[in-house]
Amino acid sequence: MAKMKSAYFCQSCGYETPKWLGKCPSCSEWNSFVEEVVSTSKKEVVAFSSSSGRTAKPQKLGEIETRKEERIQLQDKELNRVLGNGLVPGSLILFGGEPGIGKSTLLLQMAVAEKKSILYVSGEESDQQIRMRAERIGNTNEDCYILTETNVQNIFKQAEILEPDILIIDSIQTIFSQHIESSPGSISQIRECTAALLRFAKQTETPVFLIGHITKEGSLAGPKVLEHMVDAVLQFEGDRNHVYRLLRSIKNRFGSTNELGIYEMLGNGLRQVENPSEILISDSDTSLSGVSIAATLEGLRPMLIEIQALVSTAAYGTPQRSATGFDLRRLNMLLAVMEKRCGFKLAAKDVFLNIAGGIKVDDPAIDLAVVAAILSSNFDISVERNICLSAEVGLAGEIRPVNRIDQRIHEAQKLGFDKIIISKHNKGIDQKNFKIEIVMCSRIEEVLKELFS
Repeated sequence: MAKMKSAYFCQSCGYETPKWLGKCPSCSEWNSFVEEVVSTSKKEVVAFSSSSGRTAKPQKLGEIETRKEERIQLQDKELNRVLGNGLVPGSLILFGGEPGIGKSTLLLQMAVAEKKSILYVSGEESDQQIRMRAERIGNTNEDCYILTETNVQNIFKQAEILEPDILIIDSIQTIFSQHIESSPGSISQIRECTAALLRFAKQTETPVFLIGHITKEGSLAGPKVLEHMVDAVLQFEGDRNHVYRLLRSIKNRFGSTNELGIYEMLGNGLRQVENPSEILISDSDTSLSGVSIAATLEGLRPMLIEIQALVSTAAYGTPQRSATGFDLRRLNMLLAVMEKRCGFKLAAKDVFLNIAGGIKVDDPAIDLAVVAAILSSNFDISVERNICLSAEVGLAGEIRPVNRIDQRIHEAQKLGFDKIIISKHNKGIDQKNFKIEIVMCSRIEEVLKELFS
């Protein structure tokens, strides 16, 4: 009979200690240790092992043969873009998000849309529930197999028989190994099951998707080492009270982490939003004060967003500063620039700023649009709807250039804007190459004359 003992594991980083500690010596988290039962038996813990018996040998860097990996092109263009233009064979991808946000729906939608052999393993729903969801989505893939199982050893047995092109695990917190004595969802189970799935992915070159839960703080549940083990970490964001969902890449060993995928939640599944500007700019025909349009970039993807500002006299002694989707410290900096360099008295006024569509933007190219929206609300004069702006504002009140300005201009031209205001210091911009009017400014005062003259 196996000898039993207990140990304490940090829920943040997975650090193991024989006794309880108040503070983790590895990640410095407080009150993060939980007790788990571990086994000291000599039983084999490896859940999956290749039958080839091949052992790795050291090679010189110059003698390593390189071959171009053929990526698997998915039908979902948004997911394709976030992954880095395709799914790499043998990659392990962790897919996180809040409960009810649509993680399972998105991966099931991908599974039934692909013309490939896919094994969808669910430890949370029955096969009847998954069939009902697939019928609601409306697509059927004859090579999509559903397995309701939580034992990782049984999952590998079925995977060796089917040899699927893609494996989906929903979710990693429900999977357990019979060689680990602790309960499913514990630090030991998550770590060992993920390690076994990593070996399976690399040795069979099968891409594996892991759906993961998140904690109330918004981070992925389980040890922090889980994010280091996988090749990519995708975060599905959004408000359950709104229909739009954002797919971001937090970590990606095979592509950029700046890409963004946008979906719309409908009754029959998630719709890909190929033109994000359609949801980020309102369709109102009337001109309103405090609204301006900015040309920004999310990764390699240009899009136009709507900046909304409200400036009012402070009702209380201390003026309020509030920003949704924009850095509050940067807002305070821009207000100080307008107060000091341009002479606008905003210190005694409340300023509220909002990025329409519920997204968060950290691109400095929207600085000029933020300034325009604030001054438009302060003067109660609207900015024309056919004008957009794209430039950074410096501490001296100068208009600074931004990168890839030609892509921003092309996006504004494609959406029917008549004029775009950029920095005078952007080099290589020729008006002859564009149908949209390009106005170049070097100071905030020049922008104000162009907007409110």
